[in-house]
Formats: sequence, C-alpha cells, structure tokens
Amino acid sequence: MNEDRHQQRQQRLKEQVDARIASATDVRGIVMVFTGNGKGKTTAAFGTALRACGHGKRVGAIQFIKGEWPNGERNILEQHGVEFQVMSTGFTWETQNRQADTDACLEVWQHAKRMLADSSLDLVILDEITYMVSMDYLPLEALLTALRQRPSQQSVIITGLGCHRSITELADTVTEMRPVKHAFDTGIQAQQGIDW
Repeated sequence: MNEDRHQQRQQRLKEQVDARIASATDVRGIVMVFTGNGKGKTTAAFGTALRACGHGKRVGAIQFIKGEWPNGERNILEQHGVEFQVMSTGFTWETQNRQADTDACLEVWQHAKRMLADSSLDLVILDEITYMVSMDYLPLEALLTALRQRPSQQSVIITGLGCHRSITELADTVTEMRPVKHAFDTGIQAQQGIDW
C-alpha cells in the first residue's frame, strides 16, 4: 500500500474514533461483567483494580469461593489500600455443605453491600459472585438492588461463569472469555504467580 492511501485510510479511522469520543458525554460509574468459560476473568478484574490504584482511585474487593489460600493480587493490592473481604469457606465444591456455604456467602455479602453503598470507593470488585447467584446462595434481586442503588460515580466489576441474564442486561460492559486452549487440560498444574 502506498503512503498516500495509508494516510487517507488512517485519517478516516481517526475521524471515526474522534466522532465516537465526542459523542460519549455521560460521566458516571459503570458495571462491568467478565464471564465465560475462558481463563482471565479475575485477572482482568484485578488488572483494572491495579490501574485504578495507579490513578489514585479507591478500590474494594469481595472474593466469593476463593477462600484463604495464597492470593497474589491481594498480596500487592492490600499494600495500596485495597480492602479485601474473602468468603471463609473457599471453594463450594470442597465444602459440599449448602447451609455453611450460604451462611458464608451472606456474611461476606454484608461487606459487599457496605462497599456498594460507600461513595468514597471508586471501584468495587465482586469476584466470582455469579456462582453465588446461580447456586441460590445469594438472591439475584439483592445483588441487582445494590447495583442500582450504588453511588453514581462508583464502578463495579462482576466476575464468574454463567452470569445471570438480568445482570448482563443491567451491565454497561460485558466481556465473555472464551477458551481456545488451556494448559491445565493437558495435565499441566496451575502455577502460583501465573494462575493464582
């Protein structure tokens, strides 16, 4: 492609991008959903938290199903003032106790509600909360109400498989991670610092 054609094409692209930027005039917090069967949902959420911290934003994080096992994201983000609240029972397929898991979910949900009502928090991460809704540990309407009533400038990230349609409909941005290939499927162990 010659230089003139390249420049003309890039100029058209620039005009399209500039027009989209100019038309985006609403300033408010957003709800983002990272869902799907692929790897990277929590990683994307905490990458965004790191970005927010880098810009001086205040962040809170609730982790459902992760338990108290070593957590690289928590290790670094707590040093930057990010409050973490973690569901005490960890992976629900390990406990196999519906009542204990429900109680643990509802206990940590109290912290989530507090964070979602806190106007000093710019970003709240609800990591793996989709499982809590799909397994009926947390009523869907409780989550939707808290999201609708949060401070207008606050953004929220929801992660997890099988996100309920009502949540994706409420969300401003939805990304579905799709697996193409995963090392674990070939027998390679999950690695600290890479996978968790």
